[in-house]
Amino acid sequence: MENDVKVVDEKVEEADRLLPHPQSHHHLTSSDDSESEAAYETNEKILIVDFESPDDPTTGDAAPPFSWRKLWLFTGPGFLMSIAFLDPGNLEGDLQAGAIAGYSLLWLLMWATAMGLLIQMLSARVGVATGRHLAELCRDEYPTWARYVLWSMAELALIGADIQEVIGSAIAIQILSRGVLPLWAGVVITASDCFLFLFLENYGVRKLEAVFAVLIATMGLSFAWMFGETKPNGKELMIGILLPRLSSKTIRQAVGVVGCVIMPHNVFLHSALVQSRKIDPKRKSRVQEALNYYLIESSVALFISFMINLFVTTVFAKGFYGTEKANNIGLVNAGQYLQEKFGGGLLPILYIWGIGLLAAGQSSTITGTYAGQFIMGGFLNLRLKKWMRAVITRSCAIVPTMIVAIVFNTSEASLDVLNEWLNVLQSVQIPFALLPLLTLVSKEEIMGDFKIGPILQRIAWTVAALVMIINGYLLLDFFVSEVDGFMFGVTVCVWTTAYVAFIVYLISHSNFFPSPWSSSSIELPKRVSISDS
Repeated sequence: MENDVKVVDEKVEEADRLLPHPQSHHHLTSSDDSESEAAYETNEKILIVDFESPDDPTTGDAAPPFSWRKLWLFTGPGFLMSIAFLDPGNLEGDLQAGAIAGYSLLWLLMWATAMGLLIQMLSARVGVATGRHLAELCRDEYPTWARYVLWSMAELALIGADIQEVIGSAIAIQILSRGVLPLWAGVVITASDCFLFLFLENYGVRKLEAVFAVLIATMGLSFAWMFGETKPNGKELMIGILLPRLSSKTIRQAVGVVGCVIMPHNVFLHSALVQSRKIDPKRKSRVQEALNYYLIESSVALFISFMINLFVTTVFAKGFYGTEKANNIGLVNAGQYLQEKFGGGLLPILYIWGIGLLAAGQSSTITGTYAGQFIMGGFLNLRLKKWMRAVITRSCAIVPTMIVAIVFNTSEASLDVLNEWLNVLQSVQIPFALLPLLTLVSKEEIMGDFKIGPILQRIAWTVAALVMIINGYLLLDFFVSEVDGFMFGVTVCVWTTAYVAFIVYLISHSNFFPSPWSSSSIELPKRVSISDS
């Protein structure tokens, strides 16, 4: 087998020298494309070997049969993507949904996760079919002013998510240190994940993916332990999943459950992660094969994330639904409330919660660093060393987080108010990731044969519209309750007008709603496969 694989490696390398560069069809959009930023260097990518037919991997266009070994080679990007479904902000949404709505929103959690899978697979489709990630494609698709607005919005979304993730890790460190380490110290410790990320990245993509697998397993075991210790009602759990229920008292928690699923930076991230595998985007069968394997591994990853979110929701539904504490529970005091309700056992539930929360915070901050590199490099076409980009990305988030930790560490209420504002910030940014994605994945000149069809296009736009409407409701509800004062109200109105105008521009730029507003970018030639040439 080793000799066969060696022969395959040599033949694939020879094919790479003879074939045109996978990104050659984009040269018309950028005069210096050969110098453009790439998600992964060629020597960093994982070679996908045809184990079943190693004789000649460079000829023929038939998709190889399913292989468990090949699925293993493709496994990784989906699990990194799933971290965004498990970050501290999501966990807070889960525990509040369970405490206030009980088991009644589990059906919504399941369908929201399914919607998230659809969006993330569209992101993966863009990355695999074009050989470029979403931020790079936006750089060529939109005029300069729109590109910089999109980049600014993506960076703001990333900073907002990072603050929640770092604060979540800091809270976990405070729990596990029994209060010895204050919140700001936890922030400083969490900031060091930047250097851990750089250290791991030097050892290759698979080593980094293995670390994330350990962190996800830690979350799964911690919250499954809590689930087993608290013994939620199995009958109520199944009814909650299978029977859709929604009341006026739980509408805000329902909005939070759906709003937490689509993370703007995660849409950009997944389109880059899938490029860690060496796939020729000019070969239709290989692109389709990669998409099939990515669908399987992403589905498994998001099923695991759904189960973890379900564990958290049901534990808090069991402990606090219908109690006076339900409306006061948040990420800061959740561990203490759990300890008071369920006590110790073999391992005190407070520390089980702290371990799971720490794994969630650390994993999500590292993926935030990863996403920040791709977003900055793609939109600005920066040719910086990875350590420099990681330091810049981490500094953009850590500096405001340190300020937040010092200013808002006065009370639990102040941190809850901060978290509400950060959720609003995330909600505001969602259209600026979804709309460019749907625009690009629908364009034949960019996607070639892998442009989504009219049925999938309608489904995707419906899901996007639903997510944006739900988040619009959250924004309206928040500002109605928070906006106080004439000048503040005028400022919000001005920014809302500009915000809506830019969303209208992005929609009009898409193929789904043709409009004379659409800016005509340089026409790209239709991609052809090797068999066509």
